[in-house]
Amino acid sequence: MSAQTEQTEGTLFSHLLELRNRLLYSMIGVMVFFIPGAIYSREVYSVLAQPLMEVLPQGASMIATEVASPFLTPLKLAFVLAIVLSIPNILYQVWAFVAPGLYRHERRLVFPLLASSTFLFYCGMAFAYFVVFPLVFGFFTQVAPAGVQIMTDIKSYLDFIFSMFLAFGVAFELPVAIILLTHAGVVSPDTLAEKRPYVVVWVFVIAMLLTPPDVISQTLLAIPMLLLFEIGLFVARRTAKRSEDEEIHTLTEEEMEKQLDSYDSDAPEDKT
Repeated sequence: MSAQTEQTEGTLFSHLLELRNRLLYSMIGVMVFFIPGAIYSREVYSVLAQPLMEVLPQGASMIATEVASPFLTPLKLAFVLAIVLSIPNILYQVWAFVAPGLYRHERRLVFPLLASSTFLFYCGMAFAYFVVFPLVFGFFTQVAPAGVQIMTDIKSYLDFIFSMFLAFGVAFELPVAIILLTHAGVVSPDTLAEKRPYVVVWVFVIAMLLTPPDVISQTLLAIPMLLLFEIGLFVARRTAKRSEDEEIHTLTEEEMEKQLDSYDSDAPEDKT
């Protein structure tokens, strides 16, 4: 076996060990949040059910239509909540694994994007809980036909709020997506600004696909996405301008070095 082959196998083995360690650290982070979440899972479920319970008619309550739902549904909530809360640790482990293979300017860009994407995802979830849920659930209970008693299944409710959390969390990542696309050269900020009318249409289409079929939740998702689009466009323009200034500055220094070298080569030699 050649030395090059042994070096390649050694490098692959070290990468696999590093990947195993990063996955292990991520799982430990999830378990740290899952254990207390499982202990207080019923209390956590009561907090998440509060937006619906506040707008239910007098005497109405949530129900469990499956035998194991009262036990499994809170545990499912605790597990998903543990993953959500450990997202910063998971992203850090991903960053620590790929960072050695990145250039310096790429490392400078990736870490702020990971931090901002995590923050925006949490902001989307908070917006859904504090703003969207009270309005949407209030609308659903008001439009119920006469004589229909609202009794929501706890498992169906959990699936619904998970889908809404995911929809708003992903939608709030729009500025990060814009910055990545412009930085990769896929599209320029000026082109996005010119296509703004088409962006508005697509935003409402995406909001329609990600939310339940009601106007309130669609509008409540589309309006923040439009604002986030403008924020992402503004940051992308600033980032692109800064990159151009750095390129111009680097080019000027190189030209100056070439000119100094040419002056040194053309200068007459001292004759003693």
